[in-house]
Amino acid sequence: MPKPSAGLLGYRHHPNGLEFLLAHHGGPLWAHKDEGAWTLPKGEFEPGEEPLDAAIREYAEETGFVAHGPYLPLGSIRQKSGKVISAWAFETDVDAGQATSNTFEMEWPPHSGRTAEFPEVDRAAWFTAEEARRKLPRGQFGFIEAAVQALSES
Repeated sequence: MPKPSAGLLGYRHHPNGLEFLLAHHGGPLWAHKDEGAWTLPKGEFEPGEEPLDAAIREYAEETGFVAHGPYLPLGSIRQKSGKVISAWAFETDVDAGQATSNTFEMEWPPHSGRTAEFPEVDRAAWFTAEEARRKLPRGQFGFIEAAVQALSES
């Protein structure tokens, strides 16, 4: 059974309209991919850990930025893999070009016996809702829709 994940979706009001902060997956497998290779900063949480606490922690680890509420719940979405992601939106206006990430290790090149270290997220950027729908995997579109709807009602 896949572990549940929790994440944060930063948003800002911009002259272009509402924009969302997304993170691009790091590592060599994602290096030359764009559409479908972006995500909201998120990660797994353990039983007993509050999902929102995990989302705040993962956001900091994957972007280097500290999130400040209030947090707007966006609900949970079950992915094709069976993993359930819960997300919250919050207003921020960070410089996406200043994002820094934690790292992970993997064997690279494959079957080489060598281990290399890569950033979990190699960059972050702001996107309109329309752009974000192209950048995110299909299973995360619902978070953009939920944020747009909730923010248009407030």
